[in-house]
Amino acid sequence: MRDDFADLARRALRDAGYSMKAAAREMHYDPAYVSRVLNGKQRPSKNLARALDSLTSSGGALAGTVLDEDDASRVARSAENPSRLDGGTVDALAGVLAAYRRLDDTAEPRTIIPATMAQMREVTRMLKEARGPHRDRLADVASEWVQFSGWLFAQTREFGEAVPLLNEAVELADETGNGTLAAQALNFKGYIARQQGRPQGITRWFGAAASTPGAHPAQRIGDYLQAAGGLAEMGETDAALRMVEDAEKLMDKAAKLPPPETAYWLTPNFNRLNMGICTLALGRYSEAADHLRTGLAGLPDELKDAPWTWEHKDALRQAVEAA
Repeated sequence: MRDDFADLARRALRDAGYSMKAAAREMHYDPAYVSRVLNGKQRPSKNLARALDSLTSSGGALAGTVLDEDDASRVARSAENPSRLDGGTVDALAGVLAAYRRLDDTAEPRTIIPATMAQMREVTRMLKEARGPHRDRLADVASEWVQFSGWLFAQTREFGEAVPLLNEAVELADETGNGTLAAQALNFKGYIARQQGRPQGITRWFGAAASTPGAHPAQRIGDYLQAAGGLAEMGETDAALRMVEDAEKLMDKAAKLPPPETAYWLTPNFNRLNMGICTLALGRYSEAADHLRTGLAGLPDELKDAPWTWEHKDALRQAVEAA
């Protein structure tokens, strides 16, 4: 497994407006040591990784991409001989992926695309040769890596790159019957359709996500609401309202369950944002503004400025202006 901490840290520092020397000075570290780490010539200490995390406001995610020596050795052995894959390797890869997902909440998508793609290629390569009882878990991790890569490209509007990755993610999820991952990849295809202004695609892909066997109730709520928004844009108001009712029927059930680990952001409050998108499309502007304002205000501090919130902030502006 690649160690892309140096690349991620360099890009995060650039985005935060720091040169290597300025960063070393700010953190009270030897500039030569920081230079070796950021050029990939030396592993970072835990303290330096945390200091860089703090300096770039990465919320612990940047340091989370660094494996400890035991896990790094374990993953290296499995990478050399995937047919002897062990559970510890899959756990380590899943942990790194979770850190990358958290970076998406603080960093520009373009900042993490190169390292994400490199990690994705390595994991999918391992999967092709993996054998044994841990292969299905690795397939789930690979599906999520591929899906995440597609999501990053969707955010940068590189849809030609995003769509094939999301299609591949669905196929990998289907290999193990993981409905949560399959539904999330289909959800991202719905997001792309919305960015392209294609209401039929919005309805198709969010509707498919909501109907995916094994999808989490919180996923289905958001998917129904966003599919309803597509129907509303096509003038199918009655069908849209029926779909909103389908979402509302699931709300009590979803509230009793933790969100899926692979879609940790899907809290009841987050679905206020989806309800805002839906009611905006229905022309209920004051209601949309209330849902969007409440949803944005209720996000955890580390998510309030995430790049993916820009769409919801723009929708709030539209709702307020139209109310």
